[in-house]
Amino acid sequence: MPVRVLPDFLVNQIAAGEVVERPASVVKELVENALDAGADEIVIDIVDGGRTLVSVIDNGSGMSRDDLSRAIMRHATSKLPDDNLQNISYMGFRGEALPSIASVSDMTIDTCNGLEENGWHMDCTTTDIRPSDWESGTRIRVENLFAKTPARLKFLRSDRAEMMSVLDVVKRLAMARGDVGFTLNNKWRFPKNQSLADRIVAVMGDDVAGQMLTVDATSASSNMHLHGFISKPTLRRATSVDQFLFVNNRPVNDKVLIGALRAAYMDVMHAREFPLCALYLDIDSAAVDVNVSPAKTEVHFLEPNHVRAFIIKSLRDTLAKTMNETVVQNTATPGNNAHTEKLQFNIPPVSSWHVSDKKTANWITDTFNRAPDGNVKPFESELKSGDDNTTDLPLGRVIGQIGNKYILAWSGENLVIVDQHAAHERITYERLRRHTIKTQPLLTPIVVNLRTEDVMAVMTISNELRDSGLHVDTFGDDAIAIFEKPADWDMDWGAVLHDIADEVRANGHSSELQEKLHLKLANYACHHSVRAGQKLDFAQMDALLRDIENTTRGGECNHGRPVYKFIPLTEIDGWFERI
Repeated sequence: MPVRVLPDFLVNQIAAGEVVERPASVVKELVENALDAGADEIVIDIVDGGRTLVSVIDNGSGMSRDDLSRAIMRHATSKLPDDNLQNISYMGFRGEALPSIASVSDMTIDTCNGLEENGWHMDCTTTDIRPSDWESGTRIRVENLFAKTPARLKFLRSDRAEMMSVLDVVKRLAMARGDVGFTLNNKWRFPKNQSLADRIVAVMGDDVAGQMLTVDATSASSNMHLHGFISKPTLRRATSVDQFLFVNNRPVNDKVLIGALRAAYMDVMHAREFPLCALYLDIDSAAVDVNVSPAKTEVHFLEPNHVRAFIIKSLRDTLAKTMNETVVQNTATPGNNAHTEKLQFNIPPVSSWHVSDKKTANWITDTFNRAPDGNVKPFESELKSGDDNTTDLPLGRVIGQIGNKYILAWSGENLVIVDQHAAHERITYERLRRHTIKTQPLLTPIVVNLRTEDVMAVMTISNELRDSGLHVDTFGDDAIAIFEKPADWDMDWGAVLHDIADEVRANGHSSELQEKLHLKLANYACHHSVRAGQKLDFAQMDALLRDIENTTRGGECNHGRPVYKFIPLTEIDGWFERI
């Protein structure tokens, strides 16, 4: 068949298939244009899930008549002033959105730039432009979406499902721009100049208030800055719906960022649960390519492994703050010394993460069967009636033990309940993690046959594997040789390397080995910690509370369960109708 140039109407419909998947795609493109126009108030109206009408009104700079006439031409844009795709500072830049939307709908535009005598109205079907009484900004009405392409129309979901997709888009753009006000169907409102903390509550729900941790980290070597909020591990969702990720203020759905977030929470949250976050990565525009897909939701990093490592470290450092560090940061003032008394378990140093069962059993038995330290007074004599001197202890003074499972304590105006097994499990796990992995050189390397592409995938992260105790190298084009492995790890290394290769090829990185190490340490810590049902005396309970106050990630056990709960006195008063 001869080669021919496709007609414009067909070219536009093909482009629409890439850019305009559903009503939510239309909203995204139009709102991004409004943001690029400098709008700080945007009103969106949706009828029938977007099938009948999508209307976006903004108070941005508007367009002149000449600009309006060019706006619906393919690849016409005002957002690349220097024609440099390596320095994109606008939300949109391709110039495909308006012509693509117009090709599959009945679209009209009303606009005014405030410099001409009147505004302008365009019917995008006929390209007819006439004067109008529109006073400022721009209004775009998209009616009868996909009426010209009924095959696409029949694949739309229910009106409610499409509306939820639109809401998700608006929420993500609202999270990207707290300085801009958004109104959707006069029902969902996000006022302009809202603080990030308040906008997070407005977008994610009231249950996140007071449950988010501040992230603020900088990598001087690569000019990266990560800031925003992540949820405490005890606040989680069943899906990733409340994970908001941004690169240079652009909402993205990026595998590198998602993988780093998962890795950071690996030892404080179950793999089937998802943390909440609003994370903003600022990076040199030359180090990231946003011109990857028509929807502009994917990015490519110049050094993805470096970005991933920086994010993981930043988030883990945030999660690792101990209770005492938090108290000092939040409450310490000149002349107000934080609590310095530390009753430790006197656990001997561990030479590696691998400790024999007998040795571990011995030091645990010695720890919990020892006589109370001489400087620890009985609880009754230390905390006299009416003495509320617990403000210097985040988990308070021990009251007693119930069910040989939970430690009760009193802190300020709160009753504190501590799961003794979960607390000691976290303490044991963190002490094991602080030591380097014990490795075992192999006299005869283990050779694993793989496809050539799998060998290449594994070798791209060979340095990361070395940090996890696995030394590998190529053995020809279709095999990997293991020269050193973590000591006493007996597993199917062929299956492990296959899984690692699959994960690298899919995501560009792999957490397979780190997750196996975490599970091994977590199971070991679980089996060699204080058990539920074990009776403790006051000195042992107090030592456990003081230790967990100074343990990183001390609020959750290794499986993501909470270690302690605070019950305010006012809530207890309510139980007994004293309020």
